[in-house]
Amino acid sequence: MTFNPLRERGIPLDEQVRTWRELAVMPIDPDEADPYTRCRIITMNGIETEAIFFSHHMARHCPSIEMKQQLARVRYIEAQQQKAVNWLLPGLASVLETTIAYEQVAVDLTAWVARMEPDPYLKQAYQFGVLEDFDHLYRYANLYEMIEHRRAEKIVDGLTEVMPGRPTYLHHRNPVDNVRQNYDKDAAAPISKLHALTIMAAEQQTMNFYMNVGPLYMEPIARQLYQEIGMIEEEHVTHYESLVDPGETWWEMLLNHEYNECYLYHSFMETESDPRIKAIWELHLNMELEHLRLAAEMFKRHDGRDPEQVVAPALPAPVTFEPNKAYLRELLATQIDYTTIGTGYVQEAHERFEAMQRAVMDDEKPASELVISENAMKSGHEYRLETEGPHPVPSLRMNRPT
Repeated sequence: MTFNPLRERGIPLDEQVRTWRELAVMPIDPDEADPYTRCRIITMNGIETEAIFFSHHMARHCPSIEMKQQLARVRYIEAQQQKAVNWLLPGLASVLETTIAYEQVAVDLTAWVARMEPDPYLKQAYQFGVLEDFDHLYRYANLYEMIEHRRAEKIVDGLTEVMPGRPTYLHHRNPVDNVRQNYDKDAAAPISKLHALTIMAAEQQTMNFYMNVGPLYMEPIARQLYQEIGMIEEEHVTHYESLVDPGETWWEMLLNHEYNECYLYHSFMETESDPRIKAIWELHLNMELEHLRLAAEMFKRHDGRDPEQVVAPALPAPVTFEPNKAYLRELLATQIDYTTIGTGYVQEAHERFEAMQRAVMDDEKPASELVISENAMKSGHEYRLETEGPHPVPSLRMNRPT
């Protein structure tokens, strides 16, 4: 049955404000909750955070007081939604446990988007990025075992494998090579625009998280690893945000943001295993339907077009958190030695890449390599969670730091 959010009516905006008591949601149980419930929570926190940031940026460029006020009214509700969603995460979880969950989101959400993306160039962008997040999960899992003496399999529950991806030290690229070619707003499929917004928001949230929690650790190796991967997350935000067509008007971008929120809340309402969390997704969907209606009205008034000229008349198939093990192993076997050059990809180190490697590492072993050797020394092994046979080991054509 198709669902057209443009034709639905949600909760009137004046009825959406919640009391502090209503916002005091009960967090999930970290030992009993479905890991993918936690992934959905982290994803929607990133989506709501992006909605707030985007609304602030738009307001700073909006000359109309009336429009600024309208944005502020909706933004206040988005901020309440963000608090309700993010506060579902348990305070019992350590920063590292949440970090591993963030990387599980990055791996399985990006892999799913790559599988579903119809545009070959955009698909390649997601395939390229997911192999790096896959490796970050492996590095943080080793840090977790070394510092907290616990294993990441308790967090990912075997749904996501933990093993090397494209080695993290190879992610340090010249900034100009992180900029991709944007899609064409007039030619791109509506689902491609939603994919780009979703992964951009997810990576932005991870970048923000690492830049804030990294210095909270006392252990030098932890501080160094968060710093290193935090810089790569900045690269990833550049990588994904550059996919979005800068020719979209502010009203068009607002429409796409609100439509994407409806899409994701509807997706998670359809796929959520926890009835209590499902009810929150449903509530927020009914709020977002009104936000979308208001955005559509502003789009028609200021852009002069019908919203269905920009967004799909019915929601696509739901975004689904599910294991992507076979898909990731295929990518590991064929694309692990890729790097970027300009807006494209190559399988050989090039002069600009090598110059950036020298500038960043200065012939020193980076934290992402040290954490593996130090955990092996401390725990007697490096930590891996392989569930489907031997890990593919393609030949790398780039030098490993000594």
